[in-house]
Order: sequence, then structure tokens, then C-alpha cells
Amino acid sequence: MTDAQTWSSDLNLSDNVFWGMPPAQRYAAFRTLRAMDPPPFFEAGESPFGTQERGYYALVRHADVAEASRNPQLFSSAAGATSIFDLPAEFNEYFGSMISMDDPRHARLRRIVSRTFTPKMIKKFEEDVQRTAGVIVDDLLAAGPCDFVQHVAARLPLKIICQMMGIGDEHYDMVLRNTNIVLSGADPEFISEDLNEALTQILTAGGELAGLVTGLVERRQAEPRDDLVSALATANVDGEQLTPAELASFFILLVVAGNETTRNAIAHALLLLTEHPDQRELLLADLEGRIGPAVEEIVRYVSPVIWMRRTLTRDTVMNGHAYQAGDKVLLFYQAANRDETVFTDPDRFDITRSPNPHVGFGAAGPHFCLGAHLARREITVILRELLTRVPGIRVSGEPDYLLSNFINGIKHLPCDFG
Repeated sequence: MTDAQTWSSDLNLSDNVFWGMPPAQRYAAFRTLRAMDPPPFFEAGESPFGTQERGYYALVRHADVAEASRNPQLFSSAAGATSIFDLPAEFNEYFGSMISMDDPRHARLRRIVSRTFTPKMIKKFEEDVQRTAGVIVDDLLAAGPCDFVQHVAARLPLKIICQMMGIGDEHYDMVLRNTNIVLSGADPEFISEDLNEALTQILTAGGELAGLVTGLVERRQAEPRDDLVSALATANVDGEQLTPAELASFFILLVVAGNETTRNAIAHALLLLTEHPDQRELLLADLEGRIGPAVEEIVRYVSPVIWMRRTLTRDTVMNGHAYQAGDKVLLFYQAANRDETVFTDPDRFDITRSPNPHVGFGAAGPHFCLGAHLARREITVILRELLTRVPGIRVSGEPDYLLSNFINGIKHLPCDFG
């Protein structure tokens, strides 16, 4: 194992200095780390909960990320998937959704949730996306040059999720505020720099989101409507139903992951199409023919979710390296999506890239993103709406990046209409 204290800040994935560097420097660092054999190991340091925990291997190669994802019986999610540190029970109450479970419990929850996404409901979601995107662009044109994140990128996925769940517009600001806190990383705009205060903020945010959906579930069980909460609350698959706690944690997963990842893909999309005018022209020349591959390339290039964690259940050898039971590994999707052994000229943004076996929604396996279809739909629809109705829209200033090692986020992005 490599002592993390020997890493300089430009290569130390446990150092917030690394995540505050410009993206190009981080990608260059990943390139260096991919060339290392065995996979680099980093000390995690002291847990926010006061315990000293073992460090983690950084899986930065596409082959390692794909192999670990295909073998959940060895690379377990049950000890936590979204935190380097093991979470106390009070955090798992709100954030212990299916993303941090193994089979058979994971399969049970995913089966129940998947069955609620009927063809009729999916068609309704798609119609809602189209209608909402149209309204958002109407409002954008009325507002004029503005913060693209606030007026477009953050609005679309959150509006869609709230509509899906049957959550009224009066809760929009609360949901947005709390999702920002949950995925704030170390960014002082959203979360306190005092550790104890930050932990309290995260727990409070989880509690408010859980309370919102729990109250909604009670009302829908008494008076079902044509929304996802009603479908989930009344779903019965082979005699099994979701418990209120499972429903609440699934909602937090949906509203946090579904909102933040799509929101950041949309924000990065405008930035990329501004920075690469040749790709913008290529897309506009055949919007319908190229929009699908363009969305895939945006997700690959951006990798909105930077990593997920797994924990070894027993000793094993993967791609020539031996791991021991209890070892932690972080699956760095952002690094795997720039792997030069898989992608030709990986640092080039190319909307015609084919094949494009990116892992922006996770690699193949039981934890592949349940909302990938909806995310692709949202990105596609809003880009089509923008490029058709506001073809000159572009970024007009520097992006304000989120300070986070988990979400590749843009907080603010000024835009004008060309």
C-alpha cells in the first residue's frame, strides 16, 4: 500500500485541494494514476464521526470499474456506496436506500420500484418533460441573460421529479435547498465549514425530505392519485410492499440523485457547446440525427457522479491485483471515462464518438442507474428546446464549480443569447 502522505496535493484524491483544481488538471492527474500498477491506495484520514478508518483503493481504469460493478457479491454496496466513511445508523435512516444494499434486499426493492414504472407512467413522464422544458424556455426568453443553472439546469429535473411524486410547487424551494445540502461536498456556499454543524445540516435536510414524502404517502394511501408516490405506496409485487422508511429513503435517492446529476449534465452541456463551437455546429446541422450520441458524449465527458464506493466481502484477485476482505475501493467513473485504452483521444469532446461505452450512469451490473432513461430524456428534450428556440445561447462568463469529490457540479453559469 502507498502511504497517502507521500502524495502531492495534485494527486491526492483525499485532499480537497485536488477537487478545487481546474478540471483539466484533475484529468491529467487521473491519467497519471491510471498508469500506476497496482491501483493507487489513499489513506482516508479521520472520519467526520470521530473514528479512524482504513483507506481505499482508487479504481481509475475502465476495466477495474467494469469488473467490480459486475461482481456485487465480491464488491459489496451494503457498507455504504456514497461515503468513504462508514455511516452511523442515524444517517442510514435517511440515506440507506437501495443504492447501499446488496441482493436479495436490493433486488426486492428494485423489483418493486421498477414495476411501478409502467408504459403508461413512462409516457406521462415523457410528456411532462416536453411540456416543462417548453415552459422553462418560455421563462428563459422572458428573463433574458441570466444564471443558466438557476433558470434552466436546476429547474427541469427538480420540476419533473416533484411532478412525478405529486409534490406541489410550494415545496420546490425546500426540496432544492435540502438537495443542495445533501450533495454539498465541502462547498461553503451550501454547508458549514464547522464539521459538527455540517453533519447536523445534512441530517436535518434528510429529515425534512423524509418528512415531506412520509406525509404524502399517508395521504395517498387514503386517497390515491395518478402519481409515483401513489403507485409506490400501493405497489404489491409477489405479496411485498415498500415500508414507509423504504419509501422515504427511495424518495431521497430519487430527488437527490435524479435532480443533481441531470442538472449538472445540462449545465455542463451548455458549457461544452460554448467551448467547442465546431461540435455545436455539427449538432445544429443534424439535430435529430446527432442529439442521441451527443447526450452520451456529454455524460461521458462530464461524469456527473464522480465515484461510488464498494467494500470487499472476501479476498480476491481482480485484473492481476490482490484485494483483501474489508478493503474499500472507490469506482472512479470520471477517471474510467477518460481511459485511453478504451476511448480514442479521450480528452476530446466528440459528439459523433462511436462506440461510447461510458460508465457515466455506472457500469453494467445490478446498480446501473435506475433513472438513466429519464435522465437521457430530460437532457435530450431541454437541449432540443434550447437549440431550436434559442440557438445563440452560450456561456458568457466563468463557471462557478461545486467543491466536491463526489458530484461534478456547476453552481452558477452566466449565459446570454448570442
